[in-house]
Amino acid sequence: MVFHTLLKEAENIRDQVVAWRRYLHQHPELSFAEHETAKFIENTLRSFDHLLVTRPTPTSVMARLVGESPGKVIALRADIDALPIQEENDLPYCSKTKGAMHACGHDGHTAMLLGVAKILSKYHSFIKGEVRFLFQHAEELPPGGAEEMVAAGVMNNVDLVIGAHLQSTVEVGKVGVVSGPMLASPDTFHLTIFGKGGHAAEPHLTVDTIAIGAQVITNLQHLVSRYVNPMEPLVVSVTKFIGGDTHNVIPGSIELCGTVRSINPEVRQHVPKYMEQIIQGITQAHGAEFELKYDFGYRPVVNDGKVTQIVEETVIELFGPEMLYQIKPSMSADDFSAFQNQSPGTYFNIGAGNKLLGIIHPHHHPKFNIDEDSLEIGIKLFIGTLIKTLDLHLNNEKSAVKQ
Repeated sequence: MVFHTLLKEAENIRDQVVAWRRYLHQHPELSFAEHETAKFIENTLRSFDHLLVTRPTPTSVMARLVGESPGKVIALRADIDALPIQEENDLPYCSKTKGAMHACGHDGHTAMLLGVAKILSKYHSFIKGEVRFLFQHAEELPPGGAEEMVAAGVMNNVDLVIGAHLQSTVEVGKVGVVSGPMLASPDTFHLTIFGKGGHAAEPHLTVDTIAIGAQVITNLQHLVSRYVNPMEPLVVSVTKFIGGDTHNVIPGSIELCGTVRSINPEVRQHVPKYMEQIIQGITQAHGAEFELKYDFGYRPVVNDGKVTQIVEETVIELFGPEMLYQIKPSMSADDFSAFQNQSPGTYFNIGAGNKLLGIIHPHHHPKFNIDEDSLEIGIKLFIGTLIKTLDLHLNNEKSAVKQ
């Protein structure tokens, strides 16, 4: 009876949730600049009953639905920022902002959480404990918005936290879970190599930074193949090589940038030292000098086993065991880990792809899109999970729900 009632509520507001998602898709804002997005979210939340709405940071929003008796505090998170990508879709609700696009599904995440808030606000009197809705800014740009929200106190007294990500590469209807490591830490490095420039026809009179840089790139891969246990996931990618201005001049300096992805905290801590050893050996052998700047990014996303099991059971009860799949850990990253660092939590995937509709493009692609049926699935899953974690008594819900 409980599931049936709330599932029906999710179906009834489907069109409204889709409309919210399309509005947000048309008006994307980049990380740390989500001013109008946050204002839209705040105004929408204030139109619902029983919510305590605040702005923890200038571009984030929090809403609290506090029950009439004590109980667990459950936080739900949606990220709200867009990406600096020019949209290439031909849709009636394409981005109206040049050079910005919701190419990672955050518009859908936001719309789903608004839908959950709208439904549960009608059931205020049945809730024991609290549901906390976190609309987080700046997931896409380190240092990220999650740490700022945590510092502002949004996770105070939270018992567990749940988040979801729409996946355009997974067929709509499927839900993916994993217990333990899910996403990696995205650290970055910036390396400058200083040599001695000169004429390309007289390389013996130079300290060739291009040749040295090439050796550094090759040897950094020994971090993965020789420095670290092959059973430990590690990615070292040099993604930028800047050096030289013309064909006949060896430059006096070059710059290399890249990313390091890992899951094991111990491996992560050792990588900068190993990198420095390799770079120092190569540059010293060739008479060059270097400067290495290494920045630690988000922590790895590691899902709590008990919370993940609750989500897994909910998927099976709502949609059947055939709709559940096990996620393989990825070297992508998400600052949801900042919330998990405060309370046990889990992050799961909701399929949003549809080959028949041409929704096949990966995240961060200019033709990214989602099957909007995934929004209703997400709302049902959030609510079903909450029923399992909060003490809800909805046997007589029809008489108490605001019509």
